[in-house]
Amino acid sequence: MFRLVRCNPVVTNVNHSSKVSNLSHKIEFVKLTSLLTCTFRLSGNLQQKRALSIHEYMSTDLLRKYGIGVPNGSVARTGAEAETVAKQIGSDDMIIKAQVLAGGRGKGIFDNGMKGGVLPIYSPKEAKMLAEKMIGHRLITKQTGASGRLCNSVYICERKFARREYYLAFLMDRTTSAPVIVSSSQGGVDIETVAKENPDAIKTTHIDIHQGVTDKMTKDIVEDLGFSEACTEEARDIIKKLYKLFIDKDATQIEINPLSETIDRKVLAMDAKLGFDDNSEFRQKDIFALRDTTQEDPEEVRAAKSNLNFIKLDGDIGCLVNGAGLAMATMDIIKLNGGDPANFLDVGGGATPEAIQEAFTLITSDSKVAAIFVNIFGGIVRCDAIAQGLISVVKNMNLRVPIIARLQGTNMETAHKLITESGLKIFSIDDLQSAAEKAVQFSKIVKMARDVDVGVEFSLGS
Repeated sequence: MFRLVRCNPVVTNVNHSSKVSNLSHKIEFVKLTSLLTCTFRLSGNLQQKRALSIHEYMSTDLLRKYGIGVPNGSVARTGAEAETVAKQIGSDDMIIKAQVLAGGRGKGIFDNGMKGGVLPIYSPKEAKMLAEKMIGHRLITKQTGASGRLCNSVYICERKFARREYYLAFLMDRTTSAPVIVSSSQGGVDIETVAKENPDAIKTTHIDIHQGVTDKMTKDIVEDLGFSEACTEEARDIIKKLYKLFIDKDATQIEINPLSETIDRKVLAMDAKLGFDDNSEFRQKDIFALRDTTQEDPEEVRAAKSNLNFIKLDGDIGCLVNGAGLAMATMDIIKLNGGDPANFLDVGGGATPEAIQEAFTLITSDSKVAAIFVNIFGGIVRCDAIAQGLISVVKNMNLRVPIIARLQGTNMETAHKLITESGLKIFSIDDLQSAAEKAVQFSKIVKMARDVDVGVEFSLGS
């Protein structure tokens, strides 16, 4: 599936020759080469509301409200509810889907050993049995990481057999600041694979925000996809309804995969994934009330409460920076020097002592962290105030990993003096390259010491 990345990268237009990298769900700061790549990752440990994602059953309910055809189905939160839902559907051919915010559910494995988060069921009794094996267990997929995602509910729907399957998505193109329609006749499969192996099979249609989706657009898209004549008008109507939903609800993504033409000549959205602009929360309270924090990293949820933009990564050098751009540059230079950042952490313009303490708490909660790189530009905030807060936090928390502090800007000389006179394991370095080198070197030394179970003490020579 395609999902909006949390780091809001710059993207380029998609064309028929676009090459799309197959990115993992775990956020990594890598070069984004197309709109599809940009919109392809979420999940897993995204900053919680930046492009809010909702469960499939919630997305299906929204589509239904907009008059878009979907298979008959409902959500269940217990085995007994699953049995009741299956009875209400009244079919002997259904699908049960684990409701977790991650792709690759069909090939996933639960922590109890059960294989598959999307399975066929043929009776209410079977619905109950499988629901009980899914609910309360963690589903591990290619996008969740080893810890998986907790399944709190299942979605049960009738199984419809498709005559043809298509891919249709509405996404935001940051280059043109306008929506685009991404479509492909190769639906029902991983669209990332299609984009990589056969980019010509993916078409994009740019929408003039003032004109919206025109009749000509819908006609061209439907003809290009290959809908039968009997389904043409319904398919065109669905495209317009999806766009209305996209605009009405401040969506950043509506992905239908597959959009199917069934054997009885109906057009149905078989699977839907929706994402929404976090800036619209003030007017989309009904949508943001659907947020499921159990699908998010607890540390990221905690960070958001302190107005910190925190994303956990897999490295061992903790980063505390003010400003998203500087934070990304900091991680880049760590990588260039052979290190690996343990997190993305932007404390913003109001880097107060309280915010710094919470930031350090988040960073040091990761046992892998072997060094901490503090990189602050004192524009809005004064460097001496940051230094005082940093010194206070290090004293109070009894931190035992080396801290490299690069404080540049207002009152930076005073800040350096405060740090030097504190006598703490904080190394004040002005040059960005030198600071990054030291952070990487310190992290390697600490890791080696940990491997042989010895303690180390640091001091910088003259």
